[in-house]
Amino acid sequence: MASTHSVTLMNRTLGHLKRFWNKLPSSLSNNSDLLYIADQSAPNHAQLAHVGKQMQSAINGVGGEMAARNTAADLGRFYLRLNPQGKQDFLLLLANDFDVDYPAINNLVAQWDTSKPNIKGLKKALNSPRLRLLKLFNALPEGVKFLVDMRADLIQLQKNEPALKPLQEDLRDLLGDWFDLGFLELKQMTWQDTPAELLEKLIQYEAVHAIAGWDDLRNRLDSDRRCFGFFHPQMPNEPLIFIEVALVQGMASNIDQLLDQEAPIEDTHSADTAIFYSISNTQQGLASISFGNYLIKNVVAELVKQHPQLQHFATLSPIPGLRKWLNKHPTKVMQLLSDQQLNALNHYCNQHQIATNLEAVLVSDWSHNADNKAFVKSLLLTLGQHYITQELSARGTALDPVAHFHLSNGAMAGRLNFMANMSPKGLQESAGMMINYVYNIEQIETNCINYREQGLVTHTL
Repeated sequence: MASTHSVTLMNRTLGHLKRFWNKLPSSLSNNSDLLYIADQSAPNHAQLAHVGKQMQSAINGVGGEMAARNTAADLGRFYLRLNPQGKQDFLLLLANDFDVDYPAINNLVAQWDTSKPNIKGLKKALNSPRLRLLKLFNALPEGVKFLVDMRADLIQLQKNEPALKPLQEDLRDLLGDWFDLGFLELKQMTWQDTPAELLEKLIQYEAVHAIAGWDDLRNRLDSDRRCFGFFHPQMPNEPLIFIEVALVQGMASNIDQLLDQEAPIEDTHSADTAIFYSISNTQQGLASISFGNYLIKNVVAELVKQHPQLQHFATLSPIPGLRKWLNKHPTKVMQLLSDQQLNALNHYCNQHQIATNLEAVLVSDWSHNADNKAFVKSLLLTLGQHYITQELSARGTALDPVAHFHLSNGAMAGRLNFMANMSPKGLQESAGMMINYVYNIEQIETNCINYREQGLVTHTL
């Protein structure tokens, strides 16, 4: 159901973009040829050569600026109608035939005169011609969204076509400039005032805890909940990233209780804690362009303004890499346990006639017996603490991606929560464990610097 819903919304968004661009005048007398080519399984060599000529025409500005924009619109309409293979051929053409002029660069470097450096010429040579076409796309109605989606295509296609990587990086750099934090606007989304089309996108884009439908969404936007997102002025109907917040008393420790639609509504006047329980990036084409740090700080400031009595700001976060790490390092896992824990593990495994390892325990039926739960809790708290505070990636940062995100934003690893997410996904990723990352306003900058410069994980685990 969720997949069908996602496809329907994506098709609707694509159709919306096509309708915008179909209203633009065509600069080509043979535009119907382009549309015919797009409707084929994939353009052949001769057809791609025709497309290349139109790219060159737009880049050269044949006929003036307006004609160049109209030609770009024709090419954009063409791209939107292509199937995946056709899009790959289009992008390879743009990447290979409109790259920087390497011989010209080599010639400039060889003739470099330090007394009269040709800086202007070198700058021009280092800019690939395709940048001109990408900027023309940007100038079209909803052109930014078009380019964001094009980069999402590039990210996927470059996995099998490395030749696309330079084009993807060109587009990443452009989008990084266009999506500078100074251009972004923080908006609160509510059940009453937010358009239904945008609410529907929240359901689709939620990446941490799936929204089951309209009733579930309404619960997440109730009076004791807040939802904020960043928007770009040229993509006003598309949240770039959004965060869901619960206003509660004390530190939340269980996601099921937090999302329970039958739970009583909290009194926001007596709430002392804001729990950030979901942060979702929505645009695949903006991968590696980070907004999360800025979003959290802005949301904290807005919440303090709305609810001055709030004293604590924390997350209730998944630990998505924990189970994978446990399975990958069984010997190390055993070495981290105390003699008492090892004896308990051996006893449990013998009693249940299963292999003597943690994975065998975790796939067994441990959660319906108080003694078994206490035993598993002891193991997971020990291992979870080590995983969050000690296990590092090749870059020297926290191995867990969610831990790295919050620690690099200045949070402190606060409390591990046992049996906090017993959904199939929660059990598969982290054996049901979750963690509170705490944002202490006065310590955020210090924590951030200590983590980013020294790799220090501030924690109370």
